Amino acid sequence: LCRSVPSWLQGTLLRNGPGLFSVGNSEYNHWFDGLSLIHSFTFSNGEVTYRSKFLKSDTYKRNIKANKIVVSEFGTMIYPDPCKNIFSRAFTHLQNVISDFTDNNLINIIRYGQDYYASSEVNYINQIDPNTLETIGRKNYRNHIALNLATAHPHYDEEGNTYNMGTAIIGFGQPKYMIFKVPADASDKNHKKSALRKVQQICSVPFRSSLFPSYFHSFGMTENYIVFVEQPFKLDIVKLATAYFRGVNWGGCLKFDQDDMTFFHIINRKTGKEISTCFHADALVVFHHINAYEDDGHVVFDLISYKDSNLYNMFYLENIKKETSNFIQSHKSFSPPSCQRFVIPLNINKESPRGSNLVTLTDTTAQAILQEDGSIYCQPDTLFIGLELPGINYKFNAKKYRYFYGSRLEWSPHPNKIAKFDIVERKHVEWVQKDCYPSEPVFVASPGAVEEDDGVILSSIVSADPSISPFMLVLDAKTFKEIARASIPTTVHMDLHGLFIPAADSS
Repeated sequence: LCRSVPSWLQGTLLRNGPGLFSVGNSEYNHWFDGLSLIHSFTFSNGEVTYRSKFLKSDTYKRNIKANKIVVSEFGTMIYPDPCKNIFSRAFTHLQNVISDFTDNNLINIIRYGQDYYASSEVNYINQIDPNTLETIGRKNYRNHIALNLATAHPHYDEEGNTYNMGTAIIGFGQPKYMIFKVPADASDKNHKKSALRKVQQICSVPFRSSLFPSYFHSFGMTENYIVFVEQPFKLDIVKLATAYFRGVNWGGCLKFDQDDMTFFHIINRKTGKEISTCFHADALVVFHHINAYEDDGHVVFDLISYKDSNLYNMFYLENIKKETSNFIQSHKSFSPPSCQRFVIPLNINKESPRGSNLVTLTDTTAQAILQEDGSIYCQPDTLFIGLELPGINYKFNAKKYRYFYGSRLEWSPHPNKIAKFDIVERKHVEWVQKDCYPSEPVFVASPGAVEEDDGVILSSIVSADPSISPFMLVLDAKTFKEIARASIPTTVHMDLHGLFIPAADSS
């Protein structure tokens, strides 16, 4: 059922997220543990076709075969048979423990070359066919580049190259964060060889503390630089390696050190060299970057920050199932997501007076204050409070931009509105419908569009009201008015992230 989906909208929106929360009599503890369900919405000649399939990961197959959960996830630890005792207490087995992550890739869809992969944050990714959603097979980053973890939020440049970032924890020499690139032409004609075979390491950044690396979920990219936020939300390596016999899950291996600082690394993505100045800010937690760009000798980057790490705790299923009023009561301390702008001056005059603000841009209140020791203390400009899952017109990625879109989060992990924020006017508009929960909004530009917000916003909507079928919502990105909705006569799950593939790219 559909009314007036624009005929120019041709392509497939792939989405990924948790879709199965129990196997046999066993249940997952955390929303981020659910088995990956891939969805697609294909737009063709004013019509929308929906399909979904479970990712046939090794984890999925092993669980289904056993008819119970047998592979540990972020918030659900499955203990090994003590008779096998493959996890000795010896630290030498760190490599075994860390390499044995689940391949339940439920966070996003990544393009490397012309191949599409379901991804999470581990060393495994699963290639999928974007048309049929069939799982083609599992790939291991570690066969191509020395990584234990990699983000599910890469960047793509105008040539089609993919940039991503990962962590080498153990078994690869010096522990470090790594930035790598997969060229646009990495796929072979028959898609038989892994696009990762052409991966290039761009640079690495050593850990500040080898046992407590920063957790990161995404990073920023400008025309010339990579922006990496080394935050005091950290992975405890010893705890991770000993999680099985301590009886803690992997989620319990993350810790927020509120007394530490946040450090900003600005790395030239052409040369791999990092700017030597120390840029730092107060403690914060960040999952999603919005955009980054260069402006008159500054690097400007926008991200969504929190004052603490309670967000992960909100998504334990026992918390999500609470009635909204109880949820609000028990999460009064929840730190709302804050869209913040940081500005880094690139040309620092060491003779500048100490205590002076080196930001000379006039369109922001962000500051970069020169300290006695020559370091730069950064204070953000708060753009907007209460928005997550940000998206932009990706043609403006790494460029100066004006608008971003996202899901409104107000006292609950369930987004109930979609918002468009205008950075210049510092105003926002919203779409809302009672009892409806939208997924991450995705911007698709109109053909030949020049203006940044000339296009549509796509979001799949699920409802708590049984009389409202799930539907794909199409909004005019300029006015934020509804253009069309296509109702889906089946159950659709809330998802996390995804990717729009224009029709010309998927053929």
